[in-house]
Formats: sequence, C-alpha cells, structure tokens
Amino acid sequence: MELTRALGAFVADITADAIPAEAFRIARMGLIDCVGVMIAGRDDDAPQILRRTLLPNGGTTGEASLYFSPLRAPAPEAAWINGTAAHALDFDDVSLRGHPSTVLVPAIMAEAEALGATGAEILTAYVAGYEVWAELIRRERGMLHSKGWHPTGVMGAVGAAAACAKLHGLDAERTTMAIALGASQSAGLMANFGTMTKPFHAGRSAHAGLMAARLAKGGFTASPDALEHPQGFLAAVSQHGETDRTAPCTAGAPFRILTEGLSIKKFPACYCTHRAIDGALALVRENPFPHTDVATVEVHISDRFATILRNARPQTGLEAKFSMQFAMSASIIAGRVGLPELTDRFVQRPDVQALLPRVSVVTNQDYDPESPSGSRFDQVIVTLNSGQVITGPEVKRARGHATIPLSDGELFEKFRACLEVGGEAARATALFDRLLTIDSIPARQLAA
Repeated sequence: MELTRALGAFVADITADAIPAEAFRIARMGLIDCVGVMIAGRDDDAPQILRRTLLPNGGTTGEASLYFSPLRAPAPEAAWINGTAAHALDFDDVSLRGHPSTVLVPAIMAEAEALGATGAEILTAYVAGYEVWAELIRRERGMLHSKGWHPTGVMGAVGAAAACAKLHGLDAERTTMAIALGASQSAGLMANFGTMTKPFHAGRSAHAGLMAARLAKGGFTASPDALEHPQGFLAAVSQHGETDRTAPCTAGAPFRILTEGLSIKKFPACYCTHRAIDGALALVRENPFPHTDVATVEVHISDRFATILRNARPQTGLEAKFSMQFAMSASIIAGRVGLPELTDRFVQRPDVQALLPRVSVVTNQDYDPESPSGSRFDQVIVTLNSGQVITGPEVKRARGHATIPLSDGELFEKFRACLEVGGEAARATALFDRLLTIDSIPARQLAA
C-alpha cells in the first residue's frame, strides 16, 4: 500500500486497546507539560497579537477554551492561538527533530472540546499523530534544519491532521485525504527563529491539521499519494533528496513513541543549548568563581547545533533563546537559565553583554549515532584571567531527555512554575491532578 494511504489506514484502525500503557503515559506527560508552558506563554506578545487579530471582539464565545481560561474561540482559532502560546517561550518538549506536543496538544484539545471527546480519545489521537510524524521523520536521512525548514511547522501539520482525523473517527479514505491536505499546508522557515514567527509555526500547524480533518470529513479531496509522489511532501522538503518514498509503512510496529519518547525541557531556550547549559552549571557549582574572572568560555558542540544557534550578540529575550553565548553568560552570571533570565531586561544587562563576546563556539562533526544532529557529547571549557583552565563534564544527554526523564515531582515543579508565571499558581495542583487522570475525564470538563 502506498504511504499516504497506509498512514490513513493506520490512523483509522488504531484503537486505545492496541496502544501500550507506557505509550499513554508518555502522551499524558507531553499533554501535561504542554498545558503548563501554554499557560506560562499565554501573555507573550505573539499569542496576544494573534488573539486580537483573529478575535477582534475579545473571544468570549466559541467551541474551545483559550489556554484553560474563561476566554473562548472557535476550535480552529483556539488551536492556532494555543499552539502559538505553547511554543512562545520555547519551553515545550522535544522529539522527532522538533516539538510534537506544541502542535498536537492544542489541535487535539480544541477539537476534543468541540466534539465532546473523552480523555482516552484524546490520548489515542495524540499517539496516532505522533506515530505519523515519526514515520515521516524516519524516512529522511538529511536534516530539515540544514535546508532551512523548521520541522515543527513542516511535520506538525501532517501529524495534527492525523490526530484530528482520529478524533473525528474518519475512515481510512477520509483520513488519507486529511493527511494529504495537511501536507500541503506544511511550512516554517529557520530564518524566522528568534522572532514571534517561530511559535507561530506551531500554532499555524495546529490550525492547519484541525482544518484538514474537518475539510476531509466534509468531502474535501486531496491526492492519495501526496506524501510519496515524486513531487510530493517527502521529496519537496528533503535536504538532499535522500528520502525513502518506497519502503513499507511501519507506523505502530513498533510504536516509536516508546523508542523515541519525549524530552522535557528544563530551560526555556533552544534544545541545542541544553547539554552545554547542564555542563556549564555543573562546572560553576563545582568550581565557584566570579564572572568577572572569566577570560574565555569555549563550548564544543556539533556544527548542526551551531547553525541553529544563530544569535551571537542577542539584544532581546527572543533572540537569546537561540544564542549559545547567552546560555553560557546566564549560566555563569545567574547560575541558572530560567524564565526570569530570558527577558529583554536581563539580556541587556551590561555584565551579560560584556560576557557574550568572550564565549566562542567550537564545532565538530563527531555526530551521535542515536541523535545525529548533535555531537557525541557537548563540553564547556572556561579559562580564567589567572590562566587557570576549568574543563566541564562531557554531557551526552540533557537532564529531562527521554533516557533520563524528569521525575513526577520534577515535572510538577516545572508545571507549578509555569502556572505561577501565567498567574495561575493557585490552580497548579488541582489542574495537574486532573491532567494525570485525563483518561477518565471528558475534554469539556478538563478545560473548564
């Protein structure tokens, strides 16, 4: 069976009973983390400008809630705004060379409210969307980032289309149409990293996927070979044309959510900085020194990571999210890289700006076979004015990576901190507990 049709059949046929309990646990973790960062990011300029533009009357009625608040909107607009809010702080989870939950969760939650879906149906839709995204990623040998594509925007629309098709209970033919239609709405440019447009990619993909499912349900047509055609999705986005368009579909066999998992972010910055931040913080803890004593900071990372971290001299919080120079400066000066540091005010501090030019990035092509965008390890080396050289640990995986996950307590602490930033600290425990038991809670009750 051709790929697009095979994925349509997989999504239409998958049932909750066929999904391993561990897959549901991972999906639940992604949903919880996404809701937290969505609430934390809701007052950011990007989702607020989008809300005012899409809902000029304020947003008091509609099928779905906006970031778990009393505000409401039609489900497509809710998915768009909530997806942008969830990605605004760059604090959302990472997997499949992108950020799956920031697209899947807003699309699924908005449509689940509109349809009155159950929590079990929400988790099933998440797994379906994740597996479709994973099947596409495994077929590309190159790096979409290197061609200028933002994988979250490019893959997200297809994954969200599959997830929402599952919520609607579409048959294999209509699900195939939804996936194909989602593929034609894929977009997102690396050049827009460090601006409001990066989180817009996630929101737009959530909106596109939801609309693709609704249109397919209504009879909208698309090409049933849109993914594998020589002029289709895989060929179009491939870095060097080294994409597998012919191998049999293996979605769900095995479930890649079990092998790839989700990596939960500890820091609200590009994930390419996280291993180095862990290394820098460990170095500072074990070898305390005043930041004024620093002569140079040398960071060893892969050339692919370095390409993404484009801002050597950031002036805003948004720019700083994609700056290794800032990540090291904040680690050394503040001893942390959190939401208070990723602000214009902190970035523009004279001591931060003075340390930025002392940070150099040394790249390598010693790629990790299990994570080919990164090197086998990242490492930070600090030289003090006295000439003393302090070498940090070799960091192979950031804390929170799927292989060294956060505990439930650590996940709650991040959730609580996010809700505090969003002005909802009093709701943290109750909402966290509800999300933990989402399997038995209808979407409308969950978002109330």
